[in-house]
Amino acid sequence: GDKIMYYGGGNQGGHLAGASSTSLFAAYGIKYRSGALAQEKTGLFWVNGRLYGTLSHSELEHAQTLLIVGKNPWQSNGIQRARIILKEASKDPNRTLIVIDPRRTESAALADIHLKVRPGRDAWLLAAIGATIIQEGWAKTDWIAEHTTGFDKIQAAFEQVPVDDYAEFCGVPKEQIVAAAKAIAQSESMSSYEDLGIEMAPHSTLCSYLHLLLTPLTGNYAKEGGTVRLTSLVDLTSTLHFLGTLDENGYEQGYKTSPVTGSRIVSDLMPCNVLPEEILTDHPNRFRAMIIETTNPVHSLADSQKMREALRALEFSVCIDVALTETALESDYVLPTPSHYEKSEATFFNFSSPGNVFHLRKPLMDPLEGTLDEMEIHARLVEASGAFDRPELIEQLRGAADLGLDAYAMAFFGASAEEPAIMKYVAYLCYRTLGPTLPKGSERAALVWGLCLRYVMEHANHAAAAGFDEGNPMATANKLFQTILDTDTGVVFGVEAPEDAFERCPHPDKKIPLVIQELLDELGTLNTLEDLVDTSDEFPLVLAAGERRAYTANTNIRNPEWMKSPDVWSLSIHPEDAAPLGLEDGDAAKLETERGSAQVTIACTDEMHRGTISIPNGLGLSYPKDDGSKEITGVAPNELTASGHRDRFVGTPLHKHVPARLVKV
Repeated sequence: GDKIMYYGGGNQGGHLAGASSTSLFAAYGIKYRSGALAQEKTGLFWVNGRLYGTLSHSELEHAQTLLIVGKNPWQSNGIQRARIILKEASKDPNRTLIVIDPRRTESAALADIHLKVRPGRDAWLLAAIGATIIQEGWAKTDWIAEHTTGFDKIQAAFEQVPVDDYAEFCGVPKEQIVAAAKAIAQSESMSSYEDLGIEMAPHSTLCSYLHLLLTPLTGNYAKEGGTVRLTSLVDLTSTLHFLGTLDENGYEQGYKTSPVTGSRIVSDLMPCNVLPEEILTDHPNRFRAMIIETTNPVHSLADSQKMREALRALEFSVCIDVALTETALESDYVLPTPSHYEKSEATFFNFSSPGNVFHLRKPLMDPLEGTLDEMEIHARLVEASGAFDRPELIEQLRGAADLGLDAYAMAFFGASAEEPAIMKYVAYLCYRTLGPTLPKGSERAALVWGLCLRYVMEHANHAAAAGFDEGNPMATANKLFQTILDTDTGVVFGVEAPEDAFERCPHPDKKIPLVIQELLDELGTLNTLEDLVDTSDEFPLVLAAGERRAYTANTNIRNPEWMKSPDVWSLSIHPEDAAPLGLEDGDAAKLETERGSAQVTIACTDEMHRGTISIPNGLGLSYPKDDGSKEITGVAPNELTASGHRDRFVGTPLHKHVPARLVKV
């Protein structure tokens, strides 16, 4: 089991498969997993885990100051009603919108303060903002004393930051930094949001830390219009359980690591960019097999060539997906699944405050013949393993389900009390026993019953505030599940006041420990004023390999016919960078990095920062034409990236900072 890597577990908008996979893990003894979140968010998760024990979420809608870091919500969303919130904040004279981005994106164009940082130098800018708040005496010291620990170390570190030098190095005028710091510190409320612009860039995890520190330093945690802590039916980002312990010097020890490279595992997700190194070796603990589900690592992970080599070196691989993807083509077996329109589905990215919402989407059509949804595949694999051979228990629970949810809950509770070990197979049991009693096409929603039961048992007061309180957990969970099942739109399953966050703080003193010693040490290295990843005469440009544009949200839609403009796949460059290369709008050029090359179409725009270029994500996919041949539109970014260029703490790739060059064709 520990030689099997499970990669995936649900893609954009479809997370039920990931929840179902737990029974597969139990049956086959699978110990290691990874997925797209480890490509992007594990630095943020680790910092949140150290500070709060779980993910914090920004309540932008009611914030007086909105800080957007390395993100263009106008195109990428990520926050609900993104364009409406941005426009409202931009128009309101009593609110301040701050955007940190090297490029003048649609979101940056709306900003009151656009901090146009030099690419790769976000850490210096964020450090300068935090230092300005400390050095100007704007930190909320009374709030900090009541709700945090370790401020003295944070204060000492920021007192040593030479703001003038950092401002010059990051390319942002000091007066802009001071204006932004003042708005962040002195507003009635401040809420912030970060994304891949810093999470896939140099000093990724340090940037997340410096960004998140702005909230407690200004007293904007656990308040409306600030940062809140939310409970979800499934906490995809829970980190506290997977953290190690701190030694006497404040360094984390004893955390889980990958079997070959010893890489830090965060939120039970192994860094996906070390996968080839965990396979292409003679180490006795190397991975020998992969189960790849609803994801496409050959296309989405850094260094596609190396990922193909790793898949071919495995003794066994199976890809479970809706399309014959680039990864499926490298796999020994391909098991086709229905699309999101052909089965019940849900997302566990539920971040609404104070009322949190869950939406079970219903199938709109029957699945194609020959496909099986992921839960059915998981169930058959569990049964084929022979690891859970309990026909009498299946029959008992199936009979109880026919009598209704109350009888089913009583039977399930009784069985789990007698044999706690069966809870490892709860997803399988719910699907095989409760599932057949649900409306046609909704069998896989049986898993949600188990999620409702766990939520009510852990957060009864929040469920009650949302109107779900039947006097006991079983009855309450049954009502919540039935409401979700019967409702075509979202259901508010929990209501929690922002100030409840401290009641659920996992630290014994109910305070936020501000110090993450590893990252304070990293902050100290910034004084050298040296880029972590530098350009050269050979590769003088910085490539952002993967930008959100109107038609490139993700790779769920592979058909190129829906893309109506060549702007979708063009390479963006500043005109003053293009001219010396003899390049103009519409020209063809060869884009080269240390790992590969591709032909691109040039689009000149003064929105770009000098010295930078960008290509969109989600392209370079093959699609079958009517004559049987395959069409590829645009460039696959990871044919150009290197897996070794990654964050030193959690292994996230530096896709936004790839040294590159252009040559006119």
